[in-house]
Amino acid sequence: MTGPVIPFEDKTPKIHPEAWVAPTAIVIGDVEIGEDSSVWYHCVLRGDTNIMRIGARTNIQDGSVLHLNAGAEPLIIGDDVTIGHACIVHACTLKNRAFVGMGATVLDRAVIEEGGMLGAGGMLPPGKVIGPNELWMGSPAKLVRVMSAEERGKFDRTAPSYVALAKRHRASLARG
Repeated sequence: MTGPVIPFEDKTPKIHPEAWVAPTAIVIGDVEIGEDSSVWYHCVLRGDTNIMRIGARTNIQDGSVLHLNAGAEPLIIGDDVTIGHACIVHACTLKNRAFVGMGATVLDRAVIEEGGMLGAGGMLPPGKVIGPNELWMGSPAKLVRVMSAEERGKFDRTAPSYVALAKRHRASLARG
């Protein structure tokens, strides 16, 4: 059982068979979701006016809204990305291992480089770039520090734990 997958005009979402979309999530239009990625309860992924590409093992947690700009900026998300609960991610780029904390907002043309992190409740303004392994916080977000490999490594456990949890949810719903 997966959430609604809705075509828009001539585009139908492409979801890898090993990805999981919660039954209450909605995926619309020109969206591709990679292997072992998960889209959790009450998320909206709307690829109606541009493309949305999501890599492997990425988790988009409950209540998040992802969108893009008509013909201008797509939404590109890499592998092993974590998007926390209740985030807004709009027309931006999240590279591999990017981390968006709960309730955070990432706006048009912003980029979170590999291993970069936007803290919970943060707002990354249009066009801003979080560098590799940088931690930004606040609204508008500002650089707090560059994380050590050890500090950043703790967050790297999130993506694989969500891959396993999604498999448990899929199995539990199949039994229901």
